[in-house]
Amino acid sequence: MKTFVDKVLAQAEFQPARLLEVLRAVQAEFRHIPEPAIELIAVGLQIPRTQIIAVAEFYSFLHLEPQGRYELYIADSITDRMLGNQQVLEALAARLQVAVGGVRGDGLVSLNRTACTGMCDQGPAGLVNGYPLPRLTPAKIDALTALIEKQVPLNVWPAEMFRVEEPIYRPDLLLNQAFVNGAAIQASFARGLAETLAELDASHLRGRGGAGFNTALKWRSCSQQAATPRYVICNADEGEPGTFKDRMLLDLYADQVFEGMTVCAAIIGSNHGLIYLRAEYLFLRDKLLAVLQARREQGLLGQAILGHDGFDFDIEIRMGAGAYICGEASAQIESLEGKPGIPRTKPPNSVVCGYQRKPTVVDNVETFFAATHIAIQGGQWFAAVGTPQSTGTKLLSISGDCQRPGIYEYPFGTLVRTILQDCGAEDVMGVQVGGPSGTFISNRELDRVVAFEDLSTAGSFMVFNRSRNLFAIAQNFTDFFAHESCGFCTPCRVGTSLLKNQLAKIADGLGAAEDLAELSALCEVVKNNSHCGLGESAANPILTTLLSYPELYLQQLQYREFAPAFDLDATLAAARRLAQREDPAAHLNQVEN
Repeated sequence: MKTFVDKVLAQAEFQPARLLEVLRAVQAEFRHIPEPAIELIAVGLQIPRTQIIAVAEFYSFLHLEPQGRYELYIADSITDRMLGNQQVLEALAARLQVAVGGVRGDGLVSLNRTACTGMCDQGPAGLVNGYPLPRLTPAKIDALTALIEKQVPLNVWPAEMFRVEEPIYRPDLLLNQAFVNGAAIQASFARGLAETLAELDASHLRGRGGAGFNTALKWRSCSQQAATPRYVICNADEGEPGTFKDRMLLDLYADQVFEGMTVCAAIIGSNHGLIYLRAEYLFLRDKLLAVLQARREQGLLGQAILGHDGFDFDIEIRMGAGAYICGEASAQIESLEGKPGIPRTKPPNSVVCGYQRKPTVVDNVETFFAATHIAIQGGQWFAAVGTPQSTGTKLLSISGDCQRPGIYEYPFGTLVRTILQDCGAEDVMGVQVGGPSGTFISNRELDRVVAFEDLSTAGSFMVFNRSRNLFAIAQNFTDFFAHESCGFCTPCRVGTSLLKNQLAKIADGLGAAEDLAELSALCEVVKNNSHCGLGESAANPILTTLLSYPELYLQQLQYREFAPAFDLDATLAAARRLAQREDPAAHLNQVEN
């Protein structure tokens, strides 16, 4: 073990900031983080073992107890449930003789649920040792179980088992653009870096990760900081269930994403870029490393890029380990520094105090992709599309009850009704725009538009027809937030669990009018008092479904007066039988002798 750990530490250059990278390598080798490895890492990185344990316990894909040599995760997002993920779990558990959430006795296989695998368009989906298993049909499950029982190494499994498709049904302004590597860098220097930033400003590009912050303002603010070095981070941790457009961009358009990062580096004066890649996208890592190496060979990364003396910039890939909260910029920076991904208190923002406490630009994959083409075509070209408040186009990841799930690019301001027609959705009950943290709208609101001023979204667009249960949807999203809370602040840590329980009481038909009022009040407490965006949006599934279909909530209430969720009389029934006390409410009529 010592030889292996020493090798991993050397590859990480004994940097504490690369702790997550070290732990991922140890986990892959030993199927968990063994205690002796923790001691070796603590000595090698000169950090407390408590920090190592805290990190290992924070991330869903790291374990302190042994997992199976074949570690299976099945996606449990609402769209995967709609496509039969429960049947997949039951079939795998029966055929592999392993309990869901457990490890088989011989240590060959473990089976767990995970929130989302980034393949909502190709569900039910899963992962095996971090690699994708899209479209888990009965035939695929048969093949999968046979390969595991025969202990066939993953590297000789049929490639078809792992093939992730990238269906693009509607390209528009950006996806239709021709591109030659280096064009954006050359255009930026030919125009002038200050002038290129002005073009970005004129484009009114806003961040595509959900927050919608003005991109030019962020880059300018970072460039004006006195502190150095400065960093560029590409947030490729799209953990919002229902979102997979960044997967497609990194798979098919990686050069354009990396070029946008390089243009940003030139403008802000950075020589170091990082891409934080979602753990579920491990299958893209080798391909992205090859693209980066090719760019170095083309003079597009490294020293004196395209002959510009003093412009030195390179990009490294860091992997996440399964934590939705790390999609939040400051939590992601904490993770990149080898810590649990707990969001920082703001201010200061990352442009002032980011990675390694230095000025840092953190932008989404799609944002850098758009910036590349703005650098080439100019700001007005981009601003001419969309709405005045939401310029350009938006990539949507469409899944759920539609004939053509996949990637669609629309100008901002497009009607939801138009999008539903294009993807083949019929008999619609509602749409979740923006994932669990976004907005649920009913079929009475289909003339609303996708735009920052109306329905803002990082890209998730889930469709539900009339056969779906509104409460199953809201409960799935609420359970997701309760599970993904980092636990830092009480309003989110406790509040999300209370929301989960209170919603379950109503969904189970045990609620009264008072419970509904209490649920609404609790939503406001969680929304207005949480530390970060996760807690602030955790109540959205309840608030927006309640706003869209209040009549369904009212119909679910079975009592006009208060009804406790805990039935003491029913709970004591077994004890009464043992004591031969069959009279109802015996616990309320005890007599001391």
